[in-house]
Amino acid sequence: MKPQSMLFTIYGEYVRHYGSEIWIGSLTKLMGEFGLSEPAVRAAISRMLRQGWLESRKVGNRSYYSVSERGKKRLEEAAARIYKVETDVWDGKWCIASYNIPEERRALRDQLRKELGWMGFGMLTTSTWISPNNLSDRVKELTEAHEITEYVEIFTSEHMGWSNPKQLVQKCWDIDEINEKYKSFIDAYREEYEQLSAKMSNGEAVPDSHCFVEKTKLVHQYRKFLFIDPDLPQELLPELWLGKEADELFQNYYQLLNPGAVRFFETVYEAAPSA
Repeated sequence: MKPQSMLFTIYGEYVRHYGSEIWIGSLTKLMGEFGLSEPAVRAAISRMLRQGWLESRKVGNRSYYSVSERGKKRLEEAAARIYKVETDVWDGKWCIASYNIPEERRALRDQLRKELGWMGFGMLTTSTWISPNNLSDRVKELTEAHEITEYVEIFTSEHMGWSNPKQLVQKCWDIDEINEKYKSFIDAYREEYEQLSAKMSNGEAVPDSHCFVEKTKLVHQYRKFLFIDPDLPQELLPELWLGKEADELFQNYYQLLNPGAVRFFETVYEAAPSA
């Protein structure tokens, strides 16, 4: 597990519910539960500071790190997708983002592609990306933030031909590969969930530290689907779609681990002094 990626999970799953700020000592102890060293954690924090995900302040000889506004927005977007309860009925419209960014701004072009993919867009052509979800406002915010509005056009449109909607999905996303990754997730966690559920049902004690580690790893792994699953409406999914089964397993296992995980976090976390 990469330290920076795990930090996103720790902040998103725990710290943001406790004022979004944490002492470095608490953070390194939590990360140490996964075998990550203090130098590795500090290096990851430094990168996140430079990238604008975190902010820092000093109180006496203690350093505290909080999520920036940019970071909060990203964590909220991720949580909304991970814990989404229902999928809206699709209106048949497609959100389209098309861009023509000059070669001298290649880095921004590459960043835009990554961000569009994370949002759930699929690449129709090299510079045209589509989504069945209404993401136009988020694309506007993204292009304004990067100051590339002159190179980007955004549309909401109906598809008139020639592929049918499911064929269009197959062109833009590797649905079979996503399904296979959901199968791997189910295979990896089904037995763990059933064993722990049986143990708790029998009244056997399960350490809070174990719940913290396993729940955090569970969320960490499930969060990866944000980067590959476009969150397609039911009408566009294949008949054999394992995403729903994986989601049910995730939710059930999460609920089993959550109470102990939160208790452990609270024993390590120290509230930051008022600003």
